[in-house]
This record gives sequence, C-alpha cells and structure tokens, in this order.
Amino acid sequence: MAHPQTLFTQTEFHGPSLLQSRRSTIARSTVKAQLQKLKDTGRYYCFSLKRQPIYDDRSRWPCPAPMYWDSDVAKWIEGACYLLSDAYDAEVDAAVRELADMIRGAQQEDGYLNTWFTIAEPGKRWTNIRDQHELYNAGHLVEAALAHSNYYKNNILLEPIEKYVRYISTVIGPGPDQKHAYPGHPETELALLRLYTATGNQVAYDLARYFVEERGNKTGQDGLPYYDWERRQRGDSPWTRSDSYQMHDSNWYNQAHAPILEQKSVEGHAVRAMYLLTGVADLVCLDELGIQSFARKGDYHEALTRLWNNMVDKKMYLTGGIGSMWQWEGFGIDYFLPQGSDEGGCYNETCASIGVIMLAERLLHLDLNSKYADIMELCLYNAVMTGLSLEGTEFTYVNQLASSDADRNRREDWFDTSCCPPNVMRLFGSLGGYLWDYGCKGKDAYVNVHLYTTAKVTFPVDDEQIVLEQKSNWPWEGNVLILLQAPTSASVTLRLRIPSWARGKFTLTPSYKSAKLEKGYLVLPPAYTTANKAFSIQIDGFQPRFISPHPYTNQNTLTLARGPLIYCVEDVDNPWEQNHFRNVGIRSDSKVTERDEEVDQTGERYIALRSACWIREIDDRAESESGVEPGLSYPETGVTGQEVLTFIPYYLRANRGGEGHMRVGLLKR
Repeated sequence: MAHPQTLFTQTEFHGPSLLQSRRSTIARSTVKAQLQKLKDTGRYYCFSLKRQPIYDDRSRWPCPAPMYWDSDVAKWIEGACYLLSDAYDAEVDAAVRELADMIRGAQQEDGYLNTWFTIAEPGKRWTNIRDQHELYNAGHLVEAALAHSNYYKNNILLEPIEKYVRYISTVIGPGPDQKHAYPGHPETELALLRLYTATGNQVAYDLARYFVEERGNKTGQDGLPYYDWERRQRGDSPWTRSDSYQMHDSNWYNQAHAPILEQKSVEGHAVRAMYLLTGVADLVCLDELGIQSFARKGDYHEALTRLWNNMVDKKMYLTGGIGSMWQWEGFGIDYFLPQGSDEGGCYNETCASIGVIMLAERLLHLDLNSKYADIMELCLYNAVMTGLSLEGTEFTYVNQLASSDADRNRREDWFDTSCCPPNVMRLFGSLGGYLWDYGCKGKDAYVNVHLYTTAKVTFPVDDEQIVLEQKSNWPWEGNVLILLQAPTSASVTLRLRIPSWARGKFTLTPSYKSAKLEKGYLVLPPAYTTANKAFSIQIDGFQPRFISPHPYTNQNTLTLARGPLIYCVEDVDNPWEQNHFRNVGIRSDSKVTERDEEVDQTGERYIALRSACWIREIDDRAESESGVEPGLSYPETGVTGQEVLTFIPYYLRANRGGEGHMRVGLLKR
C-alpha cells in the first residue's frame, strides 16, 4: 500500500486546468515566498541551535511561538521536495540541502531532536506532551524525511529521524518505566505509519499503534488519564489552563476524553481530530490489505464511519470547512454552524479541511464510496483553495462564510502560527496522488477515478505499462474524455465517480447498457475498456443550484453552487453593499444567469453568476424607545428594494480589492 505523498510522481498534470494553475503558482511563487518568510522570522535558522531573542518571549502560554518552528520548517521541506520532483529549482534545492544538514547537526547524542527543548528549556523534555508539540513536531520531521528520501534517493535526513523515532519509543510505551502518553496534537500517528509503509520500520508501526490504542485510557498512568497524571507531575493547578480548555479535567480538546472506540461524535480541535482519524484509518488499511494485522479492525472502521458521518452531517459547513468554535479552533455542538464571528463562531482553519482530504483519501481504500471523494473535492475546491491567493503569496488561516466589521474578508502574508501556508504547499505538491488509486494483480488492473481534471497516470502491470489519461475543463464543465493505453493481455476495470450533486445523471459515450453504479462509482469492466480505448462521460450538475444548511442550524439562508464550487458575494462586484450583506436575501425560484469573467490581476478565467436579490429593512426603534422590550414586532421588518447580485466562486474571495464585505449564505425568502 502506498500513500498519495509517494504515488503522486506517477501522475502528470499535462494540460491546462484550475488545479494545474494553482500548482504552477505554488511552484513559481509560493515556495520561495514562504522560504523568505522562514528566513525573515528566524524559523529557517532554528536548527542551527543559536538562541534568538524571541526565545525569551514567554507571553504566549503554554506554547511560545518558536515551539512550532520545527514543524513549519519540516512542512516546507516536504512541500519543496514534492515540487522539485516536478521542476528543478536551484535556490529551493540549496535551501533544502542546507536545512537537512542543520537538522542532522541539531540532533543530540541520545537521538533527541527538538529545537525548543534543546535551546530554551533543555531540562523540560516530555514534561508537557499535552500542550507543547514535541510529538507533533516529530511527526512532521518524519514526513519531511520521507519526502527528502524519495526525491534525493539518500538517507541523509531519514537516518537521524529514524534514530529519533527509536529514541521516542524508549521514552513512551506500555512499559512500567515508560510514559503512557500519546500526542497532544495528533499527527505523529499518520507520519509513523507512512514511515512503516515506506521502510518496514516496525518500531514506527508499534509506536503509532500504541498511540491510537492508548488514547483516552482513563487509568493509563498510575490509575489516571495520562494528561491528568502529567499535569500533577508538573504541579499545575487544574484551574490554570490554556484558553482552549474550557473545563478542567476535560480532554476532549485533544480527542482524549474517551478511547477512540467509545467516541460518539467528533470533538475538540478540528485539525487534531482529522490527523488522528487519518492515522486510525491507515492502521485499518494496513490490515485490510494484509500488510499488518490490527486487532479490532472492524470496530475501528465502525468508529471511523460513525465520526465521519457525525462531522459531515452535523458539523461541516457548505464549503467543506470544519470548526465552528474560535475558542478551541474546533467543533461545537451538533448543528452549531454560524457564518461569522459576529454570529458566534465559524473558524474553519485551512489545515482542518486539508486534514479532511487526507482522511477521505484513506477511507476510500476501506470503502470505495463516492461520499468520501465528494467531500474531498468539496474541501479541495472551496475550503482549501481559498486559503491561497491567486498570486500565491498571501494566505488565510480562518475561512469564515461571512465577514463583519471586526473580521473583514482579507488575507495575510504570514502568521505567528504558520501551519496553514506550508500545508497548502505540500498538499498541492502531492495532489496527483489524490486523483485516483490503482493497482493490479497479475494481468487484472483497475483505476478508481476520484477527482476530474486534465492529467494522466502511468503505472506498471507485469513488465508493461498502463496509461490512463483524462482531459476536461473541470470544475467549469462536466465533459471528461478518457483515454486508455494498456497491453492487449491486460484486463482493466475503471470506476468513475458520479458526484452526489449530479443526482445520478450522466451520459457515457459510447454507451454501455450493462453499466451500473456501485456506491456512486460507474463501473466499466474489461469488456467495455477493451472495446473502447477512448470514450467520454458527460456528468450533469453544472447548472447553478440553490443549497441550504440543515434546518436545525437555524441558518435560514440560501447559497448558490455550481458543480463542485460554492459561490459567495463580495462588495467588489456589488459596491452598493456596506453592511457585509447582512440584510440581503435571495429566492430559490429566482433566475440565475452565467457570465464568463476574468481576474484583471492574473488573467484567470472563471464563471460568475448573477441573480436578483431583495434588501431587508429593519425599522429600529428610536433612541427614546430603547430598553422597552427585546426583539421587534414582525411588521417592523420589511423589504425596501431589489438589486442584481454578482456571485463568484468562494475560492476567489479576498483577491480583487474591495472593503472586505463577503457572504456565502444569504437570507432566504
């Protein structure tokens, strides 16, 4: 079993597409812009182990800013190596080589490798695993080392990282003299399992499995949950805790409130939850494929399905964003999905939706169900793609569905906690691995197509090759041309995803009367692919449509969508708006027209939508009438007039100027 971070090199984006445009921008601009930010902020030099003034700033508690720096550097290395695989760049190559040398030099004799606890607090290793990201940083170093090894074909970075993993396994584990711990910020689990898959490192597998199975153990260390035991060892009062812990002695923020098998709903910090569940899914995958046995595989798969369904049905925004609560950057109660901070929430961190994509990709190996690929696509084109500016040099961390005076629709070139920018880079660098999965057994081969674009994949079958090519103008049009090159002796089965928003409507040319849909995939057996080496499929659903959040959200709104794209309105197209579209409404029976547009700055083309809207008038009381009663009588709310609204894809927001007014869901009438 391979991962998309490994298989992406077998896919080539060989023609124009929206995805290729983003990848080109990242390779041309983003990787170097981020490299410069790493240098400007001091992150680039952290592995030199030279103390910088910022290490003395403890105003951020419990995690001073440099505590994350190892992971920022590691994610940049990982993404850079993916991009180098496509196109060589001397400046990027030199930086990766220098960083690898610094990382090797920063490793301590016993194998320990963490810059904060080597420079700033050398006596406090492993004293706050819950909060201080030692294991999280280690996980990203593992992923960086794998990307480095795959590109450079050496173990210069992998060797010290494997030594670090061996060291960690002596500190943490089930033994009587070990810490019965697990990552406060999950990520290490999925990284260790990638290491095991790539190298066969059994220590990595055993450690990842221990982290998964031990999490939430109520009597893990001396009869206490590990984080409670650890807190007592530090002498911390249960009432002294970071802002994200709303209740003392509650570990749901870290998904450690109960063993994973007992968790009924997805809770806590959204990124942590997605990384954790991705690791769990990988454990189950390894068993499913007969690579490594995993006890209670079925129970864990059931838990994954339960938590996925809870997230998508009750805690996910229409854009694929997750995490309604700003206070802990994560999940709220079921159906609590306010559009903006002035409504009480909407965080939707970019990294969280990247985590959804990673989880969906793993789940597709366990259950080839289009619902996972549908959500993967939803997140990719909306909640994730909006995280990167068209120029590739500015980013979003939070992705609200509605702006306000306090939180306008805008971007930043960097953040104090800058996990999101390099995360976008590494996802798009390895994106080819997410388009499809494929394989063969003898002469029987298959390709499951999850995402449509213009690309081709090449993989071996015996001593020959299969090449599957797709050409399309996705996400603007639904026509996809498929070209297959395969040895005459090979039997190839293709499965093509039919998105849920297509409502099962498609046209296959040449037609195939025996064609059937299985869990949202059109199955084309060898009888069809042998006779039709070139064919097309026209997928429906590219007409504008209105969608709404679940009624229990109490969001009485309508949103426009087209294909996989969610649309929003901005004041740059609707300059008459001055209050964040708070009083603007649309009707589900309104006519919607389309118009081809072009972004002036970059020349990128897109399809805009236009429709009539109505404006709500609220007859606020005069000052002399204030304080009389809450609310307003119904007749005091009316409609004052109409305008024509222009809608743009959500991913384009905050790119073209304006005053920062934006909204996805408009009042429904």
